[in-house]
Amino acid sequence: MFNWLRNRRRQKILRTPFPKSWRDIIREMVKHYSYLDHAEKNRLEQLVQVFIAEKNFEGCGGLELTDEIKVVVAAQACLLVLGLPDFQYLQLESVLIYPTTVALPPSRLSVFADSPMIVPDQQAILGMASLRGPVILVWDAVERGARHPEQGHNVVYHEFAHILDMRDGAADGTPELLNRKLYRAWVEVCSKEFFKLKKDAAKGRKSLLDSYGAVHEAEFFAVATELFFDRPLRMKREYPDLYVVLSAYYRQDTAKRQHLQQQSASELK
Repeated sequence: MFNWLRNRRRQKILRTPFPKSWRDIIREMVKHYSYLDHAEKNRLEQLVQVFIAEKNFEGCGGLELTDEIKVVVAAQACLLVLGLPDFQYLQLESVLIYPTTVALPPSRLSVFADSPMIVPDQQAILGMASLRGPVILVWDAVERGARHPEQGHNVVYHEFAHILDMRDGAADGTPELLNRKLYRAWVEVCSKEFFKLKKDAAKGRKSLLDSYGAVHEAEFFAVATELFFDRPLRMKREYPDLYVVLSAYYRQDTAKRQHLQQQSASELK
């Protein structure tokens, strides 16, 4: 009964045309939107409509919440799940957005806590996620990541990758995978790259993957997700096996998408 009511509500939401002002915001502020084909743009817009209708957004720390903020956050969160079935953020309820870096008081989770959470080592954060919410983000980092994917850092991708990871109840760097074959490949490839990153980080060696991914398997998945969407061509060259398993999970070929976009831009010159 609940699923039927939810589906009816979503059908009603999607009968409303996507607001032109929202599309203008995405075109202007979310660089990845230009990489998508027509069908992908339509699908993303539908996901954004549902996300904004169903999730509670709150401006914190004096931030005035606007359509621009909600649309930019939702578009990036929904880009991750563009190729996945159903709606992946069902259990998430709230998104809290601060204007800039927020300092949280030190906290410890109770052993009886029913919502796994990624707790940052440093209490001054750009984002934080727990399964049933909230997701905490800071707007200046969200905006910077949306406009400049070439930098390879995106707090929305990072925190919502944690949400996908925790859908099975554990923040362990392994989201819900399509089949056993992919699971075996995922464990083999991600374990190899995670421990390699830990060694590189311990010795102070730089790599394309952010060293923060060496903290924990969950952080490795989130960092790898940022790279998969922001710098996929380099990732495919330098981490071909990791790119393959992420592409199989997300059901998106982000490197091909970026290559076609660059090719198109070159032809227009």
